[in-house]
Amino acid sequence: MEDPWADSAIGGESNNSSSTVPQSDDTAPADSTAAPSTSSTLTPSTNTSSSRPTRLTPRRLVAQPTRLEAVEDDPLGPLGASTPTATDTPLAPPQPPLKEQLPLRTTLSGGPNQIGSGARRPGGGPSDPHRIEEEELYNDNSSGPRQPPPVPPALPSPVRMSMQPSVSIEQAANPTFHISVGDPHKVGDLTSSHIVYSVRTKTTSKAYKQPEFEVKRRYRDFLWLYNTLHANNPGVVVPPPPEKQAVGRFESNFVEARRAALEKMLNKTAAHPTLQHDADLKLFLESEAFNIDVKHKERKEPHLGESKGVLSTFGISVGSGNKFVEQDDWFHDRRVYLDALENQLKGLLKAMDSMVAQRKAMAEAAGEFSASLHALSTVELSPTLSGPLDALSELQLTIRDVYDRQAQQDVLTFGIIIEEYIRLIGSVKQAFSQRQKAFYSWHSAESELQKRKASQDKLLRQGKSQQDRLNQVNAEVADAERKVHQARLLFEDMGRLMRAELDRFEREKVEDFKSGVETFLESAVEAQKELIEKWETFLMQLDAEDDETVFYRPPVVQANKPAGDTAVDRARARIDDDSD
Repeated sequence: MEDPWADSAIGGESNNSSSTVPQSDDTAPADSTAAPSTSSTLTPSTNTSSSRPTRLTPRRLVAQPTRLEAVEDDPLGPLGASTPTATDTPLAPPQPPLKEQLPLRTTLSGGPNQIGSGARRPGGGPSDPHRIEEEELYNDNSSGPRQPPPVPPALPSPVRMSMQPSVSIEQAANPTFHISVGDPHKVGDLTSSHIVYSVRTKTTSKAYKQPEFEVKRRYRDFLWLYNTLHANNPGVVVPPPPEKQAVGRFESNFVEARRAALEKMLNKTAAHPTLQHDADLKLFLESEAFNIDVKHKERKEPHLGESKGVLSTFGISVGSGNKFVEQDDWFHDRRVYLDALENQLKGLLKAMDSMVAQRKAMAEAAGEFSASLHALSTVELSPTLSGPLDALSELQLTIRDVYDRQAQQDVLTFGIIIEEYIRLIGSVKQAFSQRQKAFYSWHSAESELQKRKASQDKLLRQGKSQQDRLNQVNAEVADAERKVHQARLLFEDMGRLMRAELDRFEREKVEDFKSGVETFLESAVEAQKELIEKWETFLMQLDAEDDETVFYRPPVVQANKPAGDTAVDRARARIDDDSD
């Protein structure tokens, strides 16, 4: 057989050297790369340590012993183990792998049948910390699946959660506010004296830390809130605070009227669907260090005046331009209506002030009349006349108190509503002014866009000689178009918002005036009922002529007072002289 590893030039010699030489098992070839063959196996053994022979030196032929063995079924050939004979028992098919069934335990059982913690496994293995084998030993129902351990019922937690109760989606979207302004007291020295109010809030809003809290505020804080809400929400009718007053600002009647107006302002602001979510309202109602927080906010976000605000955020300049001519008939009619309503309300307020002044004058006159009657009753000696005079004097004092109380109630029930809506009309006009500024901004942006387009057309006619300048002008035109689009959208959005605000203004005006008139009439009726009751009691006393003790009052004896010092003593002395 020809050796495939021999050189073709000396094939005869390699033929002689490739005779079959028996090889022992100790010298089996160790080359694992030899592929098995179905007929014969050639296992050459080359010397890898020797270098490759050059062309100048003759090739040295080395006899390579080989062993040819027949391979039947063993894929590994001579390297495999001895194959079993046919007489041996056939091998069983391999079993599929089984998933290890280990119960999951998180706690150690502590039943009465538990063996000590140091117990070992029955087979002598390591200790089982989960007592799996020990539980199986004492489990009678070993044929079925393992029953889970009993779970103890949950016990109520001793720690109370301080979270607010959950509310529905409708309540979360429309939270309720109840704000009261009270406890007005004067603080500061002579030069910096002012009135401080306690603002107490109860709310269902989740935006606040607590459902109920209280802070201290002064008048200028309310004024800051009004101006800030106007700047943050253009087109929204913000409820205004009462106006300033330099003279008599510490009088009790004025302080009470201002307190009621501030309370109504906050409740209307918190009930507004847009203003109730404003961050500055939350700052006003909740902040304990209000002045510090406001200064920090102004440093972080510089305050923008009413002439800027939202418009300046888009880079749109705000100008007044010429006189504004309303193009929308609906807004024109509302503006005429508001002007007429404002004049009518101012006339009604003036008449209301005259009526309140007349009530106060009547109360003062009733007080003077009561003093004169009391003086007359002290002079009159006859008890049948002095008693009714004194009773009439007391009745006039009651009438004076009723007139004073009714005048104050008229101011707090009906007069405060008139003043509030006069201020609200001013707030509506301020929203109209913001809409006019948005209109001017829109047309100013359009004028700027026309200028940019004119420059662009001029450069386009010059050709490509100024390509860089043309690219810059194209960018400016795109920016001007963006500003025009934003200004137009802002003007249209403010128009839609103001329509909704004016409809809301009309609805609230009807409800407030209806409630105010009802309260005004009820207080007037109650005052008249009280006066009628007093007059009827006085007439019943006059009808009891047979009883002289009806109006009798024992005289008040004043000790340590010399005789003849009073008008009664002098009148009695004159009567005694005349009788003599």
